[in-house]
Amino acid sequence: MSNDEQPWQKSMPEEQFQFMRDILAAPSPIGLEGAMTYGVLKPAFEEMKREGWTTHQFRGNAGLILDTHPGRDEMLTVMVIGHADKIRMQVRSIGDDGKIWINSDSFLPLTLLGHEVVLFSEDPEKPGNYRQLRGGTVEALGAIHFADTALRRGKKGVKKEQLYLELHIHGEDKKEQIENLGIRPGDSILLDRPIEPGFGKDTFTGAYLDNGLGCFVTAEVARVIAEEGGLNNVRCLFTIATHEEIGRFGSRVLAGEFRPDILIGVDVNHDFDAAPGVGDKRFTPLKMGEGCTLSIGSIASEYLNRLIEETANEFDIPLQRDVCGRDTGTDAMAAVLASIDAAATSVGFPIRNMHTISEAGNTRDVLAAIHVLAKTFQRMDEMNDGEGLSVDDFHRNHPRLDQSSDMVNGSDE
Repeated sequence: MSNDEQPWQKSMPEEQFQFMRDILAAPSPIGLEGAMTYGVLKPAFEEMKREGWTTHQFRGNAGLILDTHPGRDEMLTVMVIGHADKIRMQVRSIGDDGKIWINSDSFLPLTLLGHEVVLFSEDPEKPGNYRQLRGGTVEALGAIHFADTALRRGKKGVKKEQLYLELHIHGEDKKEQIENLGIRPGDSILLDRPIEPGFGKDTFTGAYLDNGLGCFVTAEVARVIAEEGGLNNVRCLFTIATHEEIGRFGSRVLAGEFRPDILIGVDVNHDFDAAPGVGDKRFTPLKMGEGCTLSIGSIASEYLNRLIEETANEFDIPLQRDVCGRDTGTDAMAAVLASIDAAATSVGFPIRNMHTISEAGNTRDVLAAIHVLAKTFQRMDEMNDGEGLSVDDFHRNHPRLDQSSDMVNGSDE
């Protein structure tokens, strides 16, 4: 390697940070992901793609794929997946007192209180047309004075059934005033806080790192591959999936459609080292700022992981091993959920405060994920004397623990 500082060792350039910010800011609640996929990522894909590359769109969801070798089903195919859907709140019902009762989905109810949100409402008179309403906040208690003693003393928490959207409606017929705005059950609500630089070096904070970051990494891997000449022997499907937050339903459909040989989910991970109150659980001490993460266990392919780890070692890209049990918790599960035989794993980046308005990450971890994947795909393309990695390589390279060597304590003599 050159002694020159590598991209994953530097601060993220401002233009790249702004692209990441645009992706994370796109209003793409579950089932309505088009703002991110078509509004931000498709134009970027169109700008970066090489001659012969194409994009795929779908009937039942707003997913998107940038395909480096369309129609070349005989090639070794790698699908890299980020998911565009954001956790959202939804309108459940409207009370006579003007309270708009909402659900909390995958948010802890108490983390939502007092935060500004955006409500996206479909016009009842013009189905398919959406309006956005700003200025409302999520509330539950009204004031500490109205909470019972146990809640005030912190002995019990806020229940999800207590959450409502406060629009400051007053006067007569408050329910009618809200209904006249066209607000209806099912309308989506998102937290309103785009990312901004954090206090710590190379950090950033805001809402919806989960999982705009996975989409950003997927797009940036495609950009690196395109700018460095493309691939000759490996077909890449740079995939933006939907419906992950409610069961990883989007990615399994796309895996079923394209049947890749290799599948890599890209998603946020936890900074377990800084997580409060979990020391007795003995989590793997993943650390924000120490590099991207690689899933070990679950359905992760040991041979695929070996290729990624060898690449990280070769280029001094920081990589942390993340121990998984039966499920990676990411779109890496898409192939097995779709009953597809694919070598799979999950790559991520440790963040703090997941599923809150103040998620925090480190740009160097994100850059490490981008470049370890790009370098791995380029290496796959050059293996076997320039012929490229093959499906047979995966057939032949399952680890054999019965062939493991004995470890000896003490010296190597």
